[in-house]
Amino acid sequence: MNLYPIKAGNFKLDGGAMFGVVPKALWNKTNPADQNNLIDIAARCLLIEDGDRLILIDSGMGNKQSEKFFGYYSLWGDDNLDKSLKEKGFHRDDITDVFITHLHFDHCGGVVQWNNDRTGYELAFKSAKIWSNEEHWQWAVQPNAREKASFLKENILPIQESGQLNFVTRTDKAFQKESELGFGLLFANGHTEKQMIPHIVHKEKTIVFMADLLPTAGHIPLPYVMGYDTRPLLTIDEKKLFLENAATHGWYLFLEHDAHNEIITVKHTEKGVRLKDVYTCNEVFN
Repeated sequence: MNLYPIKAGNFKLDGGAMFGVVPKALWNKTNPADQNNLIDIAARCLLIEDGDRLILIDSGMGNKQSEKFFGYYSLWGDDNLDKSLKEKGFHRDDITDVFITHLHFDHCGGVVQWNNDRTGYELAFKSAKIWSNEEHWQWAVQPNAREKASFLKENILPIQESGQLNFVTRTDKAFQKESELGFGLLFANGHTEKQMIPHIVHKEKTIVFMADLLPTAGHIPLPYVMGYDTRPLLTIDEKKLFLENAATHGWYLFLEHDAHNEIITVKHTEKGVRLKDVYTCNEVFN
């Protein structure tokens, strides 16, 4: 097995929205804001090369939205999914599986693109199975008012219509050691219904793709919860249990949205679980 970080782009989000009720004087120490109160955010995906399978976890925003839409998110840098895949020696047509942690636009937008004459949409991964889970899919196609702006029909309906949609098998447990993708899955419900957090064992290390359970290293303290979460108190409970396990077992946490820290570990302290070490992907994967 080989693992590769894939940079699908960078954007900015309001720091207050990213840290909820936590005062700016506190979160600004770890996630400094610009003059517009915006903080740096990454769309760092993960590519797994495992035998004859090439699995991409999440896909970033994609490029099909309007200039006005992207203007809300202050895109920066020149990273994109195709460029990053090419740097690793791959093309999107090589991808056999795309695993979507959840269907918010910054995680799944890259799965769907304009067709050649821009009259409609098509899947950007011609031969890939697209993986979600049934409970989250139903949550997304019948969105609540709070999340409606994050579940975009142009990101979701073309997947359903393509015939390439697959659902992972679910049990009644929050954590499953096995899945059709070859890695374990934690199902978390604080941010959105049945968000999936992959646990990948690689070279005797457990690498956890954090998605929005832990957006950045600055979100480690328990009250530091995004304003975007649908059930913030549940997020706190889920994050507490997860971070305690991560500290006890020495898991490596792959941060999808942290523009400046790729992988971290955590440790137990008198104040609770806190940051231990910061790594690059190359240091952990190779």
